[in-house]
Amino acid sequence: MRIVDMSTFLALARLRHFARAAQELNATQPAISMRLAALETELGCKLIHRRGGDFSLTAEGERALRAFEAVLAEVDALKLEVSRTPAGARDVIRIGAIDTVSSTWMPHLVDQLHQRMPRLKVELTIEGTKSLAEGMQRGGYDIIFALDPVIGEAYRSFVITMFEMSWIGSPKVTDPARTYSVEDLSRLPIVTFPAGTPPYRMVAPFFHDEQVLASKLTSSNSLFSIINLVIEGFGVGALPTITVQREIDMGLLHVITTAKRLDPMPIIATYQATARTDLLRQAVEQARASAAHFCAKVAPARAWMV
Repeated sequence: MRIVDMSTFLALARLRHFARAAQELNATQPAISMRLAALETELGCKLIHRRGGDFSLTAEGERALRAFEAVLAEVDALKLEVSRTPAGARDVIRIGAIDTVSSTWMPHLVDQLHQRMPRLKVELTIEGTKSLAEGMQRGGYDIIFALDPVIGEAYRSFVITMFEMSWIGSPKVTDPARTYSVEDLSRLPIVTFPAGTPPYRMVAPFFHDEQVLASKLTSSNSLFSIINLVIEGFGVGALPTITVQREIDMGLLHVITTAKRLDPMPIIATYQATARTDLLRQAVEQARASAAHFCAKVAPARAWMV
């Protein structure tokens, strides 16, 4: 997800007009439309509703607006910090993370790294586990937080956090008072990550162990998109409970009571073992501290350290 696309969406949300947004951003209207389309494709939902002269944000657009504002505020703070640092006097650390981590304890980690090392530049990338592992093997990251370790003598890996996994549904589709069997769930449409990804590998055995296969699968590589699809009633999803706690509190979603529980999701940190040892050591220490800080604030059953 590109910064320019998120910035374009914020301009559209503020100006409520494609031509004015294009003028402000020194771009063409087709370019503005393409950036919006790229966001909607990646998130798997419509962000803006247009009919005739009417222009409004969809419910997903309102949620995206808040999320993008937070991300861009962090980027602006980082740019300000970098601009105050003499050229050539900065260290750089390249961090990759899955979106489950970016939506939980990653903001605290970035903030604390800046406080501990004011001259440090943090380059943060949010990707899926496969892309992060490939990037690490190419030397593109110093440390990643994903669902699989990177294997090799040049890397060190450890489990940094465990997240409770639950079947999550919308009241539009599932009954909060009912206990669902594996067979019951298999009859429902299911929204999950694409086949072959670590989250999918966690879901498939839930049915295969009982020799029951899910009948309807919708896949997306975006946690944000999966949550929106589940809210809208397109299916149920197996998700880290803590990532939808706000939606649960709002009554948009609920934890489905099941006869069989899902295994928890381990978040695995992998870092380069041979490069800039002192800097990475501090980053790893702070990552542990930030994960512990987050776990201490939430219900113990939702997230914990190992």
